[in-house]
Amino acid sequence: MTSSRSQIKSPIIFLFSLRTVPAFLVTLNDDGLIVATLEHSDLQDNITAYAAQFSGEPRISVIQFVNASEPLLFNTSLHGLCYTVGLLVRWGQYWSKPVKTPLPLHSVQISDYKESPETGVVFQIEPPVGNVFSRVNISYTEGQERRSMLYKDFYRGKTVFKHWLPGVCYRNITFQLISEATVYQTALVTHSDITHTPLHHRTVPFPPLNISRKIVQLSQGALPGLSPSNIPTEGNHDNRQGSRHTRDIPLMEEQETHTEEENASVEVGGTATQVPLSPTHNVTGFDDVSTNDTTESETPTDGPTPADRDDEFVNAVVPEYEDSNEPGSAMGLPPEPSILPTKLPPILLELRWLPPRPPTTFDGFNIYIYRDGNSTETATVDENTHEFFTELTEPGTYHVQVTTLSSSGDCEARESTADTGFTFYLSPGGELLEELRERPQAVSVRLLDTSTAAVSWAPSSENHNGSLVSVVSMTCLKPSLSQRMENTYCSEENATSDIINNLMPGAQYRVVVYHTNGPLISPPSEPVIIDIEPTGVRELAVYPLSPTAVILSWQRPYHVAFRKYVLQTFFFNPVTLASEWTTYYEIAATASVIASVRVTDLLPAWYYNFRVSMVTWGDPPLSCCDSSAVSFVTAPEAPHISSVDYSHGVLYVRWTYGELFIDLSHSRMLHWQVVAVGKKGPEKSYSVDVTRNVMRASLPLPPGDIYNLTVTACTERSRNTSMPNIIKLEPAPPKSLYAVNATHSSVTLLWTEEGVVDYYQIFCKPNKASKEFKAREPQTVTSHLVTISGLLPSSSYNCTVISFSYSTPSKPAHITISTIVSLCKFFLLLLILLLVIPLIIFLFLLLPAL
Repeated sequence: MTSSRSQIKSPIIFLFSLRTVPAFLVTLNDDGLIVATLEHSDLQDNITAYAAQFSGEPRISVIQFVNASEPLLFNTSLHGLCYTVGLLVRWGQYWSKPVKTPLPLHSVQISDYKESPETGVVFQIEPPVGNVFSRVNISYTEGQERRSMLYKDFYRGKTVFKHWLPGVCYRNITFQLISEATVYQTALVTHSDITHTPLHHRTVPFPPLNISRKIVQLSQGALPGLSPSNIPTEGNHDNRQGSRHTRDIPLMEEQETHTEEENASVEVGGTATQVPLSPTHNVTGFDDVSTNDTTESETPTDGPTPADRDDEFVNAVVPEYEDSNEPGSAMGLPPEPSILPTKLPPILLELRWLPPRPPTTFDGFNIYIYRDGNSTETATVDENTHEFFTELTEPGTYHVQVTTLSSSGDCEARESTADTGFTFYLSPGGELLEELRERPQAVSVRLLDTSTAAVSWAPSSENHNGSLVSVVSMTCLKPSLSQRMENTYCSEENATSDIINNLMPGAQYRVVVYHTNGPLISPPSEPVIIDIEPTGVRELAVYPLSPTAVILSWQRPYHVAFRKYVLQTFFFNPVTLASEWTTYYEIAATASVIASVRVTDLLPAWYYNFRVSMVTWGDPPLSCCDSSAVSFVTAPEAPHISSVDYSHGVLYVRWTYGELFIDLSHSRMLHWQVVAVGKKGPEKSYSVDVTRNVMRASLPLPPGDIYNLTVTACTERSRNTSMPNIIKLEPAPPKSLYAVNATHSSVTLLWTEEGVVDYYQIFCKPNKASKEFKAREPQTVTSHLVTISGLLPSSSYNCTVISFSYSTPSKPAHITISTIVSLCKFFLLLLILLLVIPLIIFLFLLLPAL
């Protein structure tokens, strides 16, 4: 033993728990101290104290937790030992004892393994919460030998064991939990207690092999050569029949040697096949059946009467009948009335089989005979009897079942569950119809139109006298009652015709074919699923609401079944720069034949394709039709006039459209149209077309008028106009102003007009101020010709002409005019000139002489 305690660790082994408390936390620190810590799950109600018990040293140490929230330290005095730490709790004055074994199981169950109940079982255990175990020891008694096996693969408390023997009674089955640990290459193993009740379980035996049957039509006369020695020694029968007598029946081999005169019979043989039947799971007995282990049989001294033969049950010893005339009497019932229904000719059913395959443990065989679904015969024979005979007395559909019985031991009796029965039909006339084992092959359905289909199938190798076509709608019940449109084939309907009528477009149908042989029906064919496409919608129309919204409306046929409408749109996406069909909206189907939907968030002046499809309830769903589509170009948005300027007779207009920086390269916008409508001009409307990429225009307009200015966005189908802009243009001043026809007192002015002018104002004033001239009032005229009178002779005037339109003056036009001299002044001036001119000439001539 070294003195350095920090270098040696003491191993801690946990092989314990405290009732329902799992092992608490115990660790070893670097100083060689054992650290025990209480966790929240360790704490319990009504506990006054907690302690840890340390085992491994010569003396056991029990140390109490001072505080449940603080760890407990234990100083190990010896190293290399195995310490066991247990958690103790105290109730009142008493301490508990640590449990060093796993807790026993709460409950255990054993059930059949469904895939193979003959050799497989399912073990299910419920261990306590927090229990720690590594394996489960399963012990049982097989025969006289006690066996056990260890299992560890319990997933969620379940495991499957597939190696038991069929038909064996396994007794005293117990389950024990095992906890294992290894310390220094030494295995420590502890076992839980066994507190549950030991279980018993019997596996299902295998069914009998090679079951064969033979049906013999017997003659009405006596059957010579038959003796009671041919009758099986053991059997049970239903005592609900009348008096039954045994009859000597020849075996199959002996029957063949009889002559036709002795016994006119028809033999039918075959091998049993599996027919749906619900066999008894755990057989403990038989109702109304008595078992007799004797070979005695009741044989009348005289020949059997026809009534006795009809009620005969060959294999069994005749019991006492409750409805006999006297106690112990074997006489028949009182005679029937004279009028009796036609009875079935006597028919013998012979059954033979082989024992089940080894290593099946079995005690006998059960024979069940059902007529028209009701049990008529139930019998049990021992394990050494492999044949059974009975007489069939009534017509109907018979189902015969032979099962293996295992009943020895303490376990509950079990029968084989594999179906080994067969079915046949006896007509009232004694005609035998065999069961049909082959299902119809190569079934196909061909649609003739949307409401009719033809069913066909391959010829069958078995004889049958008819076929049934079963049709059921797989979509009728899927929608709610308010959405349901189908009213046929909502439940399965059978028909003998190979033509299916009254189908509905859009529905999905399941078609199955059966062959029939009288009331016997073959196994169903593989189902054929037919899907009928819906009709699609019609009269799809688009009604515009705004540049970004439209209403789609359509109609549907009345006879169609579908789940929903799917509205899809196709357009060029300016974000992804791609065109594709996208689903816009889905509308649940209703009983209404007219539907409409509002489509919003569209792009103005954009090309769209709208498609409405019907989608069915089928799996997978069908849709129709891509042809139910309509194209539409949305209306453009209204432009907005942003600026207007008028200069030199030309109106300059600018406008905006939609969002800023909008790209019209993929738009269906064709052009812009700028229109100005005047009130008084000779041509009231003026317009100009502009390409879509230009948002400005110049428009020559006559001045002086009031115009209603609009800008219209135009597509191939629609247009949208901006809000009107009212523009009032100033009138233009007169042009080409001339003065004509001047006199000594008047002057005529002439000018040309431009645009719209209501009237003109003319104002003249002399160039030089004169006291004799008074201020003149402006002269107003409506024409472009005016004569200004009352002027002074030989005077000069400045005249101004102003145009007025809607009371708005134009810029003035100026002109200077002059009047001519009057006649008196002319002659006076002429006289003066005549006098002055000679004087001037004289002086001119005189000057050189001077």
